[in-house]
Amino acid sequence: MQVLVVTAVPAERDAVTRAFGGARHIREVPGAELHRAGPFDVLAGGAGPAAAAAATAFALAGAPATEPYGLVVSAGIGGGFAPVAPVGSLVVATRIVAADLGAETPDGFVPVTGLGFGRDTFVPPEDLVRDVATATGATPGPVLTVSTVTGSTARTSALLAAWPGAVAEAMEGFGVAEAAARPGVPALELRAVSNAVGPRDREAWRIGDALAALTDAFGKTAPVLESWTRHDRHRD
Repeated sequence: MQVLVVTAVPAERDAVTRAFGGARHIREVPGAELHRAGPFDVLAGGAGPAAAAAATAFALAGAPATEPYGLVVSAGIGGGFAPVAPVGSLVVATRIVAADLGAETPDGFVPVTGLGFGRDTFVPPEDLVRDVATATGATPGPVLTVSTVTGSTARTSALLAAWPGAVAEAMEGFGVAEAAARPGVPALELRAVSNAVGPRDREAWRIGDALAALTDAFGKTAPVLESWTRHDRHRD
């Protein structure tokens, strides 16, 4: 089975494919290009959960019957919660969380599950998370999907109060996981930290370093993901 990797933007997609010497084959899917690199099909699906979900769904639906996807990975850069995920480090999601999907009330934020419908969390396979963390040195923990990037201390505190132990935030993971869940394909989220979650300080961002870390991570984790799609997901 193949592995589908979904990033937000082409710079992240290219960081993944560089781990394998660049894309070997490019195939068009609605609204995007699939870049075949090593054992992966990699696409830049757009920023935000809606674009990520749409791109993932089209890619999954268009997979040849002879090459079905056994795993979908949401990958890219993101903000890390200090001090557990410093700039330049890697994180792997133990939970993929829709952190701002719900309702504001006089008593505070209520997640969509608290409203009595939908879901706000996907849980990646525990053995896969453990093996990826071991191979890459990534810090495991909840990764929050947000539609608005955090830019204040107050919002940072509110997120950590709602989701204790969160290691990072990004904008696509939940959308990718939601699309993957429809046909029953497991999802994983792997991020390189480009900035600290909190007040925006663009001069402190290290996007280049984070992209380099992402390339290194996929070079190290490729054997883990290949092995898992061949064997581990079929274990009871």
